[in-house]
Amino acid sequence: MSEAVTRRRKGHRLADLKNRWSEQPKGNIISDVTGKHNLPSSEDEGERQGALKRFSAMWSSFRRGKRDKGKDQETAEPPSLVMEDNSTQQHRYASGQYFFEYLVVVSLKKTKDGSSYEPQITYQFPKRDGMARYQKEEEEKTLKAITLFCFPEGINWAPLTEYHSETFSFVLTEIDGSRRNGYCRRLLPGGRGARPPEAYCIISSVACFGLFSKIFDEVEKRRQISMAMIYPFMQKLREASFPAPGNTVEIKSFIPESGTEIISLTRPLDSWLEHVNFGTLFSCLTDEEVLLVFAAAVLERRIVFIANELGTLSQIIHAVAALLYPFTWQHTFISIVPEILIDVVMAPTPYLLGVQKRLLDLVTDQEDLLVVDLSEDKTETFIVSIGDESSILPPKLQAEILEALSKRQNASTVEELNRVVSEAFLHFFVRTVGHYASYVKYSRKGQPGVFEKRSFYKAIESKTTRHFVKKFIQTQMFDLFIQEVEQQQPGLQQGIFHKKILEYQEKKKREKARKH
Repeated sequence: MSEAVTRRRKGHRLADLKNRWSEQPKGNIISDVTGKHNLPSSEDEGERQGALKRFSAMWSSFRRGKRDKGKDQETAEPPSLVMEDNSTQQHRYASGQYFFEYLVVVSLKKTKDGSSYEPQITYQFPKRDGMARYQKEEEEKTLKAITLFCFPEGINWAPLTEYHSETFSFVLTEIDGSRRNGYCRRLLPGGRGARPPEAYCIISSVACFGLFSKIFDEVEKRRQISMAMIYPFMQKLREASFPAPGNTVEIKSFIPESGTEIISLTRPLDSWLEHVNFGTLFSCLTDEEVLLVFAAAVLERRIVFIANELGTLSQIIHAVAALLYPFTWQHTFISIVPEILIDVVMAPTPYLLGVQKRLLDLVTDQEDLLVVDLSEDKTETFIVSIGDESSILPPKLQAEILEALSKRQNASTVEELNRVVSEAFLHFFVRTVGHYASYVKYSRKGQPGVFEKRSFYKAIESKTTRHFVKKFIQTQMFDLFIQEVEQQQPGLQQGIFHKKILEYQEKKKREKARKH
């Protein structure tokens, strides 16, 4: 998008769009904001509006989460008439039993008038056959969305002779609320002279960034030989079952002049952290700055991250979301906002957004949000803030988190670092809301429990902690967490959070016994 267009749209449009957001807070974000943008001049107005509106059902970034799941299903298309073996196979891929659903190559092609480039899918593996018409239409929406996220910068591209390859990720959500991950590597294809970069994108229900980054290393190596070399490797990978945490799967692949190679892909033992690398977060922010970001996120505020590199944006935003474990971010979540959808920053609802720094001037005129600069050349980290971020968390617990984070200096691997960081924030939730199970009351066997909210927070002795918890229990992430607990039968809670709660309770009992 040209600089002139960018400047024109910023001023008078702001008030109008804010009014539209306040009038339609429950509307579809994509269809509300995209009509104001200009696409390449080769497309007429009808195509422009239609293409953008077709994306509206596809992204988790613009869905309202599990709460709208039932509503979405009411308007879903009728069941597929596709053959049973094909639908069963697709279910198995979508369930996470396999590495990925498909790989696409997105190339930059000249527009009809030759004035700019637009991303187009030039290779897809595997081809989808035997699909019902509505399934094909949904896949077309997904593929079109992928092109936007692979090249979120828009149409401002020029042929290059050098380009540093980069890897990043994004998230897609289907109408039924299920999520899929997009892993992307952009690189300069082999050849002579100046040429535009191309992107390789893998769509998978599996969230494991490190593993797919290694897969891209193999894809890139084979691409330098021939596009045809990618097919047999991806076929072998697609036939392999996704390994259990801590396990390894081996893929045999033949490469001319090298012979048969065995590629070992190992899944991290801590599977709930396999999509995260906290090292990037702490290389961009100090411990104290991470605490301020965490404080804003835990109260579900609007947060925008600014950086030049797409990989930095996607890694940071996933890392911040992971700090909230065992709670899950329920609102708008876009690791890299395509330029054409930048007006999403005007949404009044909570969000975690990643925005390239060249679009910074379209973000900083907003209020009531936190804008975090992650770039190396920044003059200040928090470009925009509400100002109360340092007082959200109880001071004593802030000190405990910082003390726990200092131990990460002894971590020698990514896994160890991730464990130290995650446990520091997990302990914070154990200290603040770890007593929740005692306040879910069951009237009769087999019936859902009822959470006694008032008694829950009044049981907290510390005044500052109680003040924080009264705010936190109003968030959607806590509300959904408690709803799921209420549906469980007493004593069935399990997982890492429950384990840490039991450890903490045992520690308190021992301390109390020693005092007496």
